[in-house]
Amino acid sequence: MDKIVAKKKFGQNFLKDETVLQKIVEAMPNNDNKIVEIGPGLGDLTKYLVDVKSVEAFEVDTDLCKLLQKKFDKEIATKQLHINCGDVLETWQSSLVDEDYDLVANLPYYIATNIILKALADPKCKNILVMVQLEVAEKFCATEGEKVFGSLGVITQSVGEAHIVVQVPPTAFEPPPKIDSAVFLIEKRTDRSDENFEGMLRVAFKQPRKTLMKNLSVIYDKEILQEVFNELEFTQTIRPHQLSTSDYHQLYKKII
Repeated sequence: MDKIVAKKKFGQNFLKDETVLQKIVEAMPNNDNKIVEIGPGLGDLTKYLVDVKSVEAFEVDTDLCKLLQKKFDKEIATKQLHINCGDVLETWQSSLVDEDYDLVANLPYYIATNIILKALADPKCKNILVMVQLEVAEKFCATEGEKVFGSLGVITQSVGEAHIVVQVPPTAFEPPPKIDSAVFLIEKRTDRSDENFEGMLRVAFKQPRKTLMKNLSVIYDKEILQEVFNELEFTQTIRPHQLSTSDYHQLYKKII
């Protein structure tokens, strides 16, 4: 087969750094869950994953599907690996697979946030260990008071705990992207489920430099907001990133 060239339309950057690959494997939670890998690419991470667990892989690129099927023919024959060729977002209903799983993947950056949010909502997904662009990882792992703390941080903290495992430079990839990346882990306690709460968060963080009161008063009655802010002892000038996740849940219960 001819050399596979990364396709821009699929956001392909192949992770080649063996040290980073090993750190991903070492950071995997110790359990009996199946592994789901989205965007296995050339199989550089897959070869480590199939050594420790059974893997359900999803690859949108048909050329890469053929390569993976040839490269891992033994693992496919023993059912240690199953490759789904097609768009994972089109097949992903409420649950991606019918058993408990951990998502372990170097995610295509153009759909990374969408995939992580779907995994947070999927009751079968128990842990999320993924590589994304550093900026996105920081948003999911942010805590109150940090300037990048926003709706993604609140949603993540409402579901479980998150931390960055390792930062990854562009040189770890072929071809190298123009941005830094990071591997981060979310250990879930529950699933995201309240769409109305997340709707409030989108409004609250829509203009992060404005006060929370100003943002929320676009859709909520200002007098009610002032009463709730006084009751919860929030200042009228507080910014969205200054409240904690528990503060947002209290606020939501008071204003719905």
